Amino acid sequence: MQSSTGSRYIALDHVRALAAFLVFAWHFLHWSNGYPVPFAMAPLVFPLALLDEGHTGVALFMSLSGYLFAKLLYGAQFSFAGFLCNRALRLLPLLVVVILICGARDILGGVSASAFFASIGKGLLYPTLPNGGWSITVEFHFYLLLPALLGLLRRAKAWPLFVLALAIAGRALVHYQTGEVQTLAFWTIVGRIDQFVLGMLCFQWRSRIARQHFPVVLLLLAFCAFYWCFDNLGGFYHSPSYPSPSALWIWLPTLEGMVFAVAIAWYDSSFALPNSGFSGFLGRIGEYSYSIYLLHIFFVASWAHWVHTSRVRQFTPLSEVRLQ
Repeated sequence: MQSSTGSRYIALDHVRALAAFLVFAWHFLHWSNGYPVPFAMAPLVFPLALLDEGHTGVALFMSLSGYLFAKLLYGAQFSFAGFLCNRALRLLPLLVVVILICGARDILGGVSASAFFASIGKGLLYPTLPNGGWSITVEFHFYLLLPALLGLLRRAKAWPLFVLALAIAGRALVHYQTGEVQTLAFWTIVGRIDQFVLGMLCFQWRSRIARQHFPVVLLLLAFCAFYWCFDNLGGFYHSPSYPSPSALWIWLPTLEGMVFAVAIAWYDSSFALPNSGFSGFLGRIGEYSYSIYLLHIFFVASWAHWVHTSRVRQFTPLSEVRLQ
C-alpha cells in the first residue's frame, strides 16, 4: 500500500496478501461438492481451519480498510468528494470489466439481460454484484460513514464503541424478530461496520499494541482454536443450515474485527519489514490483491472441479463424515 505522499506500507500489503489467500482457499475448497480436496481434513489441525473457513478473509479486508483509512485520514484535512473520486478511480475500472464479463457470460448462458442489469443496479444497496463485488458495496457504505466515524474518533477514542454497541443490538433485534442474522452479518454493512470501526480504533491504540508479541500471538491462537470448533460444528453452511439460526452471528463480526484489528496494529507497529526478498514478494501480492480477489472466481471453479474429479475422488469429504 502506498499513500498519496509516497509512503509504502509494506506490512499492510502483507495483510492484504493473507486476506486474498484466505478468500481464495475458501472458494477453492468449497466450490465443488462442499469439500473437494484432501485439505478437507485441515480442520484436524486447528490453525488450518481458517483456510477451511476462509470467508473470514473478508473480515480481515474490512478491518484492514478501517485501520488504513484511519492511518491516512485521521487528523488530516481532506475533500470528501475528492476522496470518493479517488476511491472510484481505484476500484471501479476493474469492477466494471468484471461485471461486463459476467454479464456476457450469463446472458449468453440464457439469463435475461434485464434481470442481470437489474441485479447490478441493486448492487448499490444489496450484495448482488458478482465475483465478490458485493464487498465493494459494503466498502462504499463504509466510505459514506467515514467522515462521521472520523469525527467520533476526534471527539474521544471511546465514541466509536457506541457504534459497535448499536450494531450488536441491531443484529440481536433482527435475530429475535426473524430467527437468523447471518445474512445481514456477513453480506452487509450491518455486520461489517464492527470490523471497520475496530480497525480505526486499533490504529488509535497501536502504541499500546506494538511489540506485545506474547498476548497477540496467544489471541491469534485462541482465534484459530475458536474457528476450529466453529468449523467442526458445521461452519458457515452447516450450523445447522444456511442461513444459520445461530445467535453466534450476532457477535461473530465483532470477534473477527477485534482479533484482526489488533493483529494488524501489532504487525504494522512492531516490525521493520524490508521491501525486498520474501517480504517484498508478499508485498507485491498484496498490491495486486484487489485484482486477485475479483478475478480468481473466473479460474477457481475449473481448478476445484479438476482437483475433485481427477485427484481426490478416492477421499471421503469431511463434510460427508459430518453429515453421517
